[in-house]
Amino acid sequence: MDVRRAGGRYRGGDPEAGIDTRHAFSFGPHYEPENLRFGAVIACNEERLAPGAGFGEHPHSHTEIVTWVIEGELTHRDSTGHETLVRAGDVQHLSAAAGVRHVERNDGPVPLAFLQMWLAPREPGGEPSYDIVRGIADSTPYAVPAAGAMLHVRRLAAGERTAVPDAPHVYAHVVRGEVALAGETLGAGDSARITGPEDLEAVGRTPAELLLWEMGR
Repeated sequence: MDVRRAGGRYRGGDPEAGIDTRHAFSFGPHYEPENLRFGAVIACNEERLAPGAGFGEHPHSHTEIVTWVIEGELTHRDSTGHETLVRAGDVQHLSAAAGVRHVERNDGPVPLAFLQMWLAPREPGGEPSYDIVRGIADSTPYAVPAAGAMLHVRRLAAGERTAVPDAPHVYAHVVRGEVALAGETLGAGDSARITGPEDLEAVGRTPAELLLWEMGR
């Protein structure tokens, strides 16, 4: 298990424009050849947008983009005609496929924080698609079959246990609270890259929200 702390992320974005970004993986000018991906995950970006700030229209291709809002509301528009407001507890999934363009903004009156995870598809190309699950229930998995991955959302009470999937690769990210995992305590923004876990459990040290990516490669 490789634990990565929130404070060790690369800082990016454009603070003067109200955009504060923290990258968990090699990204843009922050090039680290030994930190390009884990399993299917190629990016895990923590984004904080001030009211009125955002990313203008920009392209993506050959990427499965999954967004999880921590606080505030995210305005999303894309070239396939979708315009949605994404709130905490919603799972948003944009499959860029052969190519798509989108806009992400904070049009609300309060700061916005969200986590955006990019996964590499097994096969390039195809038609872009969009999906959103409103208020996903605890323990309800969300499948991203194009990347051979499954997202598990766990909202743990203090002392509550949850099984970590037995899979070739598991990427764990603590959204809020504290979680005990294999002898380590992970706080908000911390993550763990786990290879070949067997009979592993995560335990809420405090009330916590935990994202677990189960990946077959």
